[in-house]
Amino acid sequence: MPTPERTSILRRLDETRQSIEELLLKIDPAKPIYPGWTIKELLAHMTGWDDVTIDSLRAHVGGRPPSQEAIHSLDEYNARTVASRQDLDYDLVRKEWRLTRLVLRTIIEQMPDEKFIEPLFVPWGEKTTVASLVDMFRCHEQEHAHDIRKWLEDPDKPLGKEGY
Repeated sequence: MPTPERTSILRRLDETRQSIEELLLKIDPAKPIYPGWTIKELLAHMTGWDDVTIDSLRAHVGGRPPSQEAIHSLDEYNARTVASRQDLDYDLVRKEWRLTRLVLRTIIEQMPDEKFIEPLFVPWGEKTTVASLVDMFRCHEQEHAHDIRKWLEDPDKPLGKEGY
């Protein structure tokens, strides 16, 4: 039976993701949200962060360090993860974005309680808790959802920054 903290984290993750799913219905995939980033690049960016979170959690459960190389520059990681999906079409990027979240949820749900509360190393070299790591990326998605809502007020004008 999941702990109340784990249940709460999963619920908040789902709520944030659902808010973005609802926004997707209003977005023209061809229009840039940030300079150089359409919704495809934004979803690729969020998928990249889910990937690194999944890797960290799998390593933690397995008792090993994350297999992803240390992330020294967020900008470089963002550019690399978006570029790795550049040749994929929007529908495939959106499906991958959804699938990685299902994988992330499954890992969190099935993680042994002792691993859930035990601190873990993340690829940027810090040690944190599972709850803090997951909540950090949930907040990250919330910030993007906020940006999308702002952008939808004038979708012909990209916001002034490229991703996070």
